[in-house]
Amino acid sequence: MPATAILLAAGLGTRMKSRLPKALHPIAGRPMLNHLIAACEQVFDRVVVVTGPDMPALERAAAPYATVVQRERLGTGHAALQAAPLLEGFDGDVAVLYADNPLITPDTLTRLRAARSEAGLALLAMRPADPAKYGRVLQDAKGDVTRIVEFADADAAERAIGLCNAGVLCAPAGELFGWLRQVRNNNRAGEYYLPDVVPLAVAAGRRVIAVEAPEAELRGINSRIELAEAEAEVQGRLRQTAMAGGATLIRPDSVTFSHDTRLGKDVVVGPDVVFGPGVTVEDEVEIRAFSHLEGCVVRRGAVIGPFARLRPGAEVGPRAHVGNFVELKNAVLGEGAKANHLAYLGDASIGAGSNIGAGTITCNYDGFNKHRTEIGAGVFVGSNSTLVAPLRLGDGSFTAAGSTITRDVAPDALAFGRTRTTEKPGLAAAFRDARSKETK
Repeated sequence: MPATAILLAAGLGTRMKSRLPKALHPIAGRPMLNHLIAACEQVFDRVVVVTGPDMPALERAAAPYATVVQRERLGTGHAALQAAPLLEGFDGDVAVLYADNPLITPDTLTRLRAARSEAGLALLAMRPADPAKYGRVLQDAKGDVTRIVEFADADAAERAIGLCNAGVLCAPAGELFGWLRQVRNNNRAGEYYLPDVVPLAVAAGRRVIAVEAPEAELRGINSRIELAEAEAEVQGRLRQTAMAGGATLIRPDSVTFSHDTRLGKDVVVGPDVVFGPGVTVEDEVEIRAFSHLEGCVVRRGAVIGPFARLRPGAEVGPRAHVGNFVELKNAVLGEGAKANHLAYLGDASIGAGSNIGAGTITCNYDGFNKHRTEIGAGVFVGSNSTLVAPLRLGDGSFTAAGSTITRDVAPDALAFGRTRTTEKPGLAAAFRDARSKETK
């Protein structure tokens, strides 16, 4: 049976104290909404996102999936009902989820769908360490759900129940929207609540099943503190995945991954390494401590760091070395090439086997436009060379240490771009004497 996921994402994130919509706050480099979409894509045939008014960034994040706007924030039941016109005539199942519950796994969503096939309505529930003020899930002797009682309305016996409502549910589209239209707002907030469909389903004679999942998956994120806790949970998952895939993390809890980091086998990652979005690392690479990588590719057998920075567009070739305090941006370092320390290589290509001396910089920006430096194979760039782009250094060429190179260098040529050293005998002593007299 086909199924659609409705994702409620209209929250403003007031407790976040942020102008950014709550669903766009990132975890492991990806907005919460997109974490949930990625999980739903593996289980549901269609996704519809409910946003609030004036949230174009949220609509862009949801693309290519359909969005619908909840013009008035009248509660979660009202929000889910806004998707009904987009699903007119749909006879499959509909699940309603929350964008601030981004850690639900595809496995849990699959179990939710399977439970729905055995009942009229299935919902997700958890047993949190601190039930706090979660609504409690009441069950009969057979384990079927009879109702959900909110904490404020629960008596002492009901508050002692450990099974708590996570808010996510799944039901046939026609029945779900019918129940949503019956929900009333006779509560203190004057809102239409999604969980209120549960007693309506029971009253209609439909069986309701609770599917339990870990609190780590189902907890909501409503504050910066809870966002940090979710980040820690996701980082733990990503570290386990990396190590299970054949990578060694010297101090796992110090390594920060992005949601899309890809590590090959026999990769060794030192302490305090940060992976931003868009990083692919091939087999047998060593990434030493305190390096930062983002939007880059590191080929097999390369060595990175310590204290290296690879920015977007960087590609480090097989067995190449990028050493301490070296920064690459939109630059390709060829096979076996080395930039071992204290260099900036931006908008550049460096050929196989070339050596970049300490203190070398490519002057790629003239204040208006970026220009490229092309360094051939087997080139030796002396320490403290300043390469003023656009520039080409031919294969096998040398540049002398301390040179400023402003024009192309032919293959196998030696280029100087510095003034001669002039010596003035005794002038240093005379200078010291003069300064000494001035200070007396």
